Amino acid sequence: MTINTDTSRLDITFRSGGIDCAAWLYLPASRGPFPTIVMGHGLGGIRQMRLDAFAERFQAAGYACLVFDYRHFGASGGEPRQLLDINRQLEDWAAAIGFARTLEGVDPERVVLWGTSFGGGHVIVAGARDERVAAVIAQCPFTDGPASVLATHPLSLIKATALGLRDAAGSVFGRPPTMVATAGTPRSAALMAAPDAQPGYLALVPAGMPFYNEVAARFALRVGLHRPGRHAARLACPALFCICEHDSVAPARAAQRHATRAPHGEIRLYLYGHFEIYLGEPFERVVADQIEFLMRHIPTT
Repeated sequence: MTINTDTSRLDITFRSGGIDCAAWLYLPASRGPFPTIVMGHGLGGIRQMRLDAFAERFQAAGYACLVFDYRHFGASGGEPRQLLDINRQLEDWAAAIGFARTLEGVDPERVVLWGTSFGGGHVIVAGARDERVAAVIAQCPFTDGPASVLATHPLSLIKATALGLRDAAGSVFGRPPTMVATAGTPRSAALMAAPDAQPGYLALVPAGMPFYNEVAARFALRVGLHRPGRHAARLACPALFCICEHDSVAPARAAQRHATRAPHGEIRLYLYGHFEIYLGEPFERVVADQIEFLMRHIPTT
């Protein structure tokens, strides 16, 4: 473990599925034990894509944060690279939650889950599975695969499915993955091909940082069947759903429908698109709402 003194955070790793997952640990300046927020990104995303901005605000408000990369992505281990497997990512969430509870200075009964986009769906599932979770924040959450498929142009679906079939067939024979773009231009063979997808997604990547805008294409065969929002009804803890009304990736109507079934759910609606919420005034507004929610349900003292 090494400390980065410029940002008051620790570079740390934990094990998931026998592989090291890279993480940042943010600790407040005050004395613990702290409520702690476990944070993960969305479709092909890594920590540097604005999760640090959210974590720094939570840290300043008195919360510890464990911000991690999924296996096969970013600084975490795992081969082949860029393999997006839903079950493995949910295992990473469970491992991160368990690891957070063992950390010195962390209150194991005040662990909050924060996920965005595809990770916003993951925290709904993870929070429903782990009854000790204190609260959940799901930001622009992917809740319903069929709804997202219906929002995608048929040409993009056909092209991505063809790549997915090729990749799945190749994996049987041990071939390197066939890749599909994570975000691309309209009607392209990309998982996110709305007009705002490519510029919005890539705007989150720090300038000059190496980044791979692709994942193993077999994922395209599964994403349309994934419905994490169905688990919202099983959330026993307070849950905040931050939903973008002009979301081109995770349709707002489906997200609202699932969110209303959370027994202790709260919904905040924003007149933004899926990628706007990470930057500028939209970021300021949503992070303020999230801190207000945390202060009400999981106060720092």
